[in-house]
Amino acid sequence: MNIALILAGGTGTRLGSEVPKQYIEVGGRPVISYCLKTFVSHPDIDAIQIVADDSWHEYIYSYLIEDDKVRKWKGFSKQGENRQLSILNALTDIRKYASDQDLIMIHDAVRPFLSVEMIEAVFQEAVGHDGVLPVLPMKDTVYFSETGKKISGLLDRNCIFVGQAPEVFRLGKYYEANLALLPDRILQINGSTEPATMAGMDIVMIAGDEGNFKITTQEDLRRFMQKVEESKNQEVVFSC
Repeated sequence: MNIALILAGGTGTRLGSEVPKQYIEVGGRPVISYCLKTFVSHPDIDAIQIVADDSWHEYIYSYLIEDDKVRKWKGFSKQGENRQLSILNALTDIRKYASDQDLIMIHDAVRPFLSVEMIEAVFQEAVGHDGVLPVLPMKDTVYFSETGKKISGLLDRNCIFVGQAPEVFRLGKYYEANLALLPDRILQINGSTEPATMAGMDIVMIAGDEGNFKITTQEDLRRFMQKVEESKNQEVVFSC
């Protein structure tokens, strides 16, 4: 079984909006609904679990009713003190209906342009491995500083990569990797792949997608809105 875990519990404070960024409506739909629609329609996805605050459950469900015709959605999980604890809450819920050898695909609700091709590529590469991480190459020169004020050294950008989502892991091993970080170390985790790496899991990298960007700032939101508008205009031209 392949399970999509959508993280939608953030507050989006960096965007400066009263509404969390995953629920801002663009093109008549909330941001979360874009990746959600991709997941529910993809044949490689068997189940969907969503981390979200209770106050947004009914709102999300209104789009699930509309898009999830085959009822892949299994339930909501509670958000934790940080992102990784939210993931652990969801993993605990998912293990009630999935086996340890199943694959869990972790994706941010604020990455709306998840492609069908990326889903397929990540699952294909997961065969024979414990997990997969899409990455982008580092384009800029990267410096190291011990103080934050003075350059201490130069890093080889050919050996440095930027991680993306969706990340895929074997459910059982990944669950155990997260449990091993309780109670305190898990609070220091920033990326989903960190616990897997710390546990020595076999994680491979594949080429990421520049278009699969994360909406974090106002500029990201404007970029997303522009692309949605462009897409609508293309549909109009095509239909004529």
